[in-house]
This record gives sequence, C-alpha cells and structure tokens, in this order.
Amino acid sequence: MALLGTIAGFSLFGLAARFGQLAIKKRNLMENLGGHALSMGVFGYAGYWAYWWDERAAVMLAQKRAEITERRERKLAHAA
Repeated sequence: MALLGTIAGFSLFGLAARFGQLAIKKRNLMENLGGHALSMGVFGYAGYWAYWWDERAAVMLAQKRAEITERRERKLAHAA
C-alpha cells in the first residue's frame, strides 16, 4: 500500500505543478488534458523510483550497521 500511496502522491504533485505552470501563464487549466496525464505519469514514475530507492537504501543501511556491529564485537573480543 505504501508504494501506491507514494505513486499517487507524486502524481498529484505533478498535477499541481502542471496547474501551477498553466496558472502562471494565465491559460485555461482544462485546455490540454494530455499534458496533465503526461505530467502525472512522469511524476508518478519518479515516485515509483523514489520508493524503490528508499527500500534499497534501507537494506544497505541495515547491512552496514550489521557490519559495524560485527567489527565492534571483534575489536572488543581481541582487546579482552
């Protein structure tokens, strides 16, 4: 469910960014719906990528913490 929430959140941000672009230009917000879909798709993909990046980073951090703990234990064992 977190993946879907991340993608939806990024997609809605993309839609808001598109509306912001059109508002700055003072153009009709419902003029080109394909542009909205494209913006939501690009930002949704960015959300998908960010979700998996975060998952991989969490695994890498857990591995690194385990390595550090192991080194500390070995260091204490050699010192004692």
